[in-house]
Amino acid sequence: MKHTQIGTVMVSDVITARADTGFKEVARLLGENRISGLPVVDDDDKVIGVISETDLILHQAAEPLPGERAPRRRPLFTRVARASAVKERAETAGALMSTPAVTVRAEETIAAAARTMAQQHIERLPVVDEEDRLVGIVTRREVLRVFLRPDEDLRREVIREVIVGALSLAPRSIDVSVGDGVVTLKGGLERLSEKPIALHLTRRVDGVVAVVDRLTYRMDDSHLQPTEQALHGIGEQWLHTRKDKRS
Repeated sequence: MKHTQIGTVMVSDVITARADTGFKEVARLLGENRISGLPVVDDDDKVIGVISETDLILHQAAEPLPGERAPRRRPLFTRVARASAVKERAETAGALMSTPAVTVRAEETIAAAARTMAQQHIERLPVVDEEDRLVGIVTRREVLRVFLRPDEDLRREVIREVIVGALSLAPRSIDVSVGDGVVTLKGGLERLSEKPIALHLTRRVDGVVAVVDRLTYRMDDSHLQPTEQALHGIGEQWLHTRKDKRS
């Protein structure tokens, strides 16, 4: 099954900073280019960190207004507290940036980028090549574009990749309907073990929001089903094995 790769949606013209770029210059780059963050690169274009608007705000929030008393310093017991203290006093991109930078490769999938963003609680990912040099950047905006695929495109891919490709069934053996990204599968399968495969692979199609299960089956072969863990990482080898057993 083909998935949209990061390289097809990433922005190649990336605004960057160097470690010695000043605070005001970083603020100018963000403001003039209407971006909320940027990568920091070394002289070899390798990503050494990432700066977000939050980093700049943290710096400014630590500065007292005229007539105000300077805020009391927090105990630096944790790594996060120590990193925040450094950013509050930062004058360059090198001190402002968050490290190590979380990056992705252009050949990775949009789904992988989405998982990384969710797990790391970040909004952008620098894209690097085999030598870890910057080649682009992908943000949540690009990741979410995959959900703008037309329903008919999703329907055709589910039929082609899941019904025909993975399950080796006739295109019209299962009724596939799509509305606002929600795929409904309706019809009869030969075996119960084919049902979770159909649902799992349909959920993996880029742009599918949810899957409604209206599938039935003729034979209960649950004793032959793979474990939940194996299903989660289902591979082509397992699918080919299932096809061979049917022939």
